[in-house]
Formats: sequence, C-alpha cells, structure tokens
Amino acid sequence: MAQIHIKRFGFACGATGVLLYLGCILVMATVGREGTVLFLNSLLHGIDVSSILRMNMSITEVLIGVVQTFILGWLTGACVAAFYNISIRKSG
Repeated sequence: MAQIHIKRFGFACGATGVLLYLGCILVMATVGREGTVLFLNSLLHGIDVSSILRMNMSITEVLIGVVQTFILGWLTGACVAAFYNISIRKSG
C-alpha cells in the first residue's frame, strides 16, 4: 500500500476546513439570523444554536477563524496521514 504524503494530506484537510468555514460565512451573509439558525439546527440534529449564534463578527475575527480552521485541519490531516503510514508499516 502507498504511504500518504503527510504535508499534502494536511493541506488538503486544512483547505477543506476553510471551504466549509467560507460556506458558513456565505450562509450567514445570505439568509440572515433566522435562516442561519434553521440551517445549523438541522445540520446539528436539533441542537438549538439560537442562544449562542453571533451575527456581528468583525473582519479580524473572521480572518483569525479562517487561519485557526486551516491550522486545526492541517494538524488533524497530518496526524491521520502519519498514523496511517505507521499502521501500514507495521502490518506489511
């Protein structure tokens, strides 16, 4: 079995997380508070987010959120790839 390139897989996971984050921004910008609550409540299997949802985020908070999402996604993807690579070495 082929090994997974750790940095590339980490980048792919980080970039995917950023796309999801940008999708959330798009939802919030286009459907308003009530539409966002409806969307997130249905996505989260009925967890009510109305009491914790903040619609007024500064651009600085958004940019920090994008960076944090990328970093966490990259770290998660890199760990998955590393663990996978370790597991195929031991089983092969």
